[in-house]
Amino acid sequence: MDSSHVDSTLLDQLVQASRQFDGTASDPERNCWMACHQHQHGVPPSEYDIREVDEDLYLAVLARRREQDG
Repeated sequence: MDSSHVDSTLLDQLVQASRQFDGTASDPERNCWMACHQHQHGVPPSEYDIREVDEDLYLAVLARRREQDG
């Protein structure tokens, strides 16, 4: 998935979802990955969850979050 093809609304939703994980760790990379994992697999990752996340989607969400964070 090329980040230029990712729906802007979906990016904003995943950025918001990533912020919900900020209470456990203020780490945008981790939290964006967790939000993408939950979106892609339907559940947040567990401790031993090794399922992959779409890298292009993850990078697009992280870039959007960094834009919003300034």
